[in-house]
Amino acid sequence: MTDRFPRFPRLAVWVLCSSMLGAPTVHAQALRPSSGLRAPAAPAASASRTADFIVALVNSEPVTNSEVRQRLARLEQQLTQQNAAVPPREQLARQVLEQIVSERAQLQLGAETGIRVDEAAIAQAEQSIAAQNQLTPEEFRRRIAADGVDINQLRNDLRNQILLQRLREREVDSKVRVSEADIDNFIRERQGNNDVSSLQLNLAQVFVAVPEDAAPDRVQTLQARAQGVADRARAGGDFAELAREFSEAPERVNGGQFGMRPADRLPELFVEATRSLSAGGVAGPVRSPAGFHVLKVIEKRQAGLPDVSVNETRARHILLRLGPQLTEADALARLAGYRQQLASGQVTFEALAREHSQDGSARDGGNLGWAQAGQFVPEFEAAMGRLRPGEVSPPLVSRFGVHLIRVEERRQSTLSARDQREMVRGLVREKKIDEALRTWAQDVRGRAYVEYREAPQL
Repeated sequence: MTDRFPRFPRLAVWVLCSSMLGAPTVHAQALRPSSGLRAPAAPAASASRTADFIVALVNSEPVTNSEVRQRLARLEQQLTQQNAAVPPREQLARQVLEQIVSERAQLQLGAETGIRVDEAAIAQAEQSIAAQNQLTPEEFRRRIAADGVDINQLRNDLRNQILLQRLREREVDSKVRVSEADIDNFIRERQGNNDVSSLQLNLAQVFVAVPEDAAPDRVQTLQARAQGVADRARAGGDFAELAREFSEAPERVNGGQFGMRPADRLPELFVEATRSLSAGGVAGPVRSPAGFHVLKVIEKRQAGLPDVSVNETRARHILLRLGPQLTEADALARLAGYRQQLASGQVTFEALAREHSQDGSARDGGNLGWAQAGQFVPEFEAAMGRLRPGEVSPPLVSRFGVHLIRVEERRQSTLSARDQREMVRGLVREKKIDEALRTWAQDVRGRAYVEYREAPQL
């Protein structure tokens, strides 16, 4: 496909939508949220205060207590799901208020400078979030409605996040430049660095849950089950199959793998348990408040320098674009029919793609060429990653339409020196953008008139 399914801008509102849907697509630790997630009831002394009230003004625009409470609840849920330490509520509430104040000042700046977000962009963002949760837009709306979420408020949140993204791209991203000297300095700084803060890991786990009220003999039985899994894994058993059979975590469908991520985005328990292991090593079972974890190191590397070798996939796809003449249900049914024809050997994938695909790759039988991780949108890449060579996916909905995917082959490719430098260039650019964004946000906040009224009531 000619545009390689460019990634949708990373929206902070994903935190909001993932909490509505119960959990993001993948959680590293798959630990259960604590029972203390909900905000405590207001004390009796303030029970008479039923109306919302203003806690701060940003250039005369109010920030209300309900805004702080809603953002606080979402943040606490996110931290709990990530098994991260949750600061005291009063401290966290102050941080949340400052975040809202900073965002409000940026939104005002964006509106003043003429940035607008049309309905098509909001619809695309909504479809993107739905697709990442493997839901149709209609299913997504029904799901959030069942959770008591106002769709108009959700769309307003999406509008604000898109506006912020566009403002930051214009004011920060577009002004960041990376020189060859920057790349050389970055490489010199990172070579030989064994600090955990720069460590990246791809771990897989088998998670055996332990109920909170489990009796000691039940805990012992579950620990024995986890130990049996660890013994089989160390004896050379297929860890992916063990995860699919025994794990109670969401990522079991991916063979238990979390995917490559910085060590600081994994539970400290997992990092410490695997610190001394090389790729292929197995740790555990280790105990967390939620249960027992058997961990395998799939890949381990220091951040900062890309691998000399990268994994690549060559795939084909058939794309049907949705529109007035083709509904999503019709597209799904049509591609399901094509999949049946392929299974029976009536036709080749290449022939179907040339005849029916509505993508630029159709003339080449749907061939997408060799691609590295991260070149496709997440929902497409996740489905492609689950396929073995020769397998055809079920119909998949993405923001571009509905697809069938077939993986042709996989390989490990050695990067040229030029490709390695380009990967480092991207890392340096991301680092510079993060630093510039913090400075810019502080400047925008500093130029805003902020008046604090009353402390948030939690």
